[in-house]
Parts: sequence; structure tokens; C-alpha cells
Amino acid sequence: MSNPLAAGSLTGKRALVTGSSRGIGADTVNYFAEAGAKVVVNYRNKEARAQKIVDSIVANGGEAIAVGADLTDAASVKAMFDTAKQAFGGLDILVMNASGGMESGMGDDYAMKLNRDSQVQLLKLALDVLVDGARVVFVTSHQAHFIRTTPTMEEYLPVALSKRAGEDALRDMIPELEARGIGFTVVSGDMIEGTITATLLERANPGAINARKESAGKLYNVSEFAAEVALAAVEPVPADNTRLVGDVSSFVAE
Repeated sequence: MSNPLAAGSLTGKRALVTGSSRGIGADTVNYFAEAGAKVVVNYRNKEARAQKIVDSIVANGGEAIAVGADLTDAASVKAMFDTAKQAFGGLDILVMNASGGMESGMGDDYAMKLNRDSQVQLLKLALDVLVDGARVVFVTSHQAHFIRTTPTMEEYLPVALSKRAGEDALRDMIPELEARGIGFTVVSGDMIEGTITATLLERANPGAINARKESAGKLYNVSEFAAEVALAAVEPVPADNTRLVGDVSSFVAE
């Protein structure tokens, strides 16, 4: 898919995307870089993959660095932001893309720890590096955003509940963000074909993704959804701070 952002439209801006060594995060950070932004490619354990993205951006005349961080570790997250500040002086865009909760062997509370507690910690620590007037984007799913009114697959329930809890906790910080002119947008989409989550769901519940695709009529792919995430970082903040991507007719409105 072509870049939804105009060439040069982010010249002088600095962006960090969590979980950007692959998938939605990788495409989002590439869109930013192609539009002229200096970018931080964040990874948890895919350093080689993150560095490959950086090398490609630099080879095309952009500026990028790869910084590893475990979002559940406050010291690791602070070190990531310190590195970003040292390299670029601050951040104009933060995309909170990294999430999880379906991994095996991580403990019953891991989803809530990663998708709620760590996201709040991430944004609080980011306040020291985000400039006034910056933009923050939180990436979620319809299955999580509408979980209070629309049931989801049993295998995805811990993720959905924890991501909705994270969204609510982040929304509680909006007044603090608005005091500094920092915009906050939640981007919610259906299941995205080609993501790790979709792969894990299909593995746990064969046929689940095709069934959802038939019900929805269309599922966005990674690059299409990443384009919506990138646009959310530059377009005006919606009145309800929510950008719903794709058809939501099968979800009950809040």
C-alpha cells in the first residue's frame, strides 16, 4: 500500500512506535520515516529485525535508531525514552502499538500487566520526552474496545478485557495530556490478517479468522491498518478520541 502521509509532511518531527520490529508497528514506523520523521524502532527481542528496518530507512536517506525495551520493566522503558531524547531531543509522536497476552507460559496476570499496567507506565514515563503539542496513539481492537457489549472468542477474552482496561486507564490521563496540548487517539480495528494475534487465534481456534472475515465482509491487512494508525497521529483528534477502522456493524455501539 502507498504511504497515506505526504512526502515531507513530517520533516522535523520525531516518532517512537512500540513493537515496531514487525507487523503493524513496522509499517507504521516506515510510513513516518518516508514522510520525513526521525524514528525510533522499538523491539522487545527482535533486535536484528529492528536493525534491518533502521538500515533500510537510513539507506533511503532517513534517520532512525533501534532501541530495545521490555514494556513491563519501568527501568527498561525509561532507558528507551532517555535514548530517544539523547538522539533526537524529544518526541512529537508516540504510537502505543505493542501488546500481547496470548503467549504461553507467561502467567495468568500477564495480559493485564502488559496491556493495562505497562501502557499506563509507558505513557507516564513518556511525558518527560513528549513535547507540548505532541500526539499519542493507542492501538486496540474492536473485540477489546466493545468487549463490554459484544462477546469475543474465548481464546481472546483475557486480551480483550486487559486492553479495554488499558484503554480506560489511558483515557483517565486525557486531562493531563490536554493541559499540555497533547492529543490522544484510540485506533480500533477488527482482527488484522497477517498479525501474530491472528496467527495465535487461528492456531487455538482453527477457522476463527475466516469466520470473522465472512462475518465482517473484509478484514484489513497489516499495511492497510498501519496506514490508519499513521493517519491518526497527524489528523485532528476525533471528538470522542476514537478512530474506528472498518465496519463496526456487528459490534454494539457504546
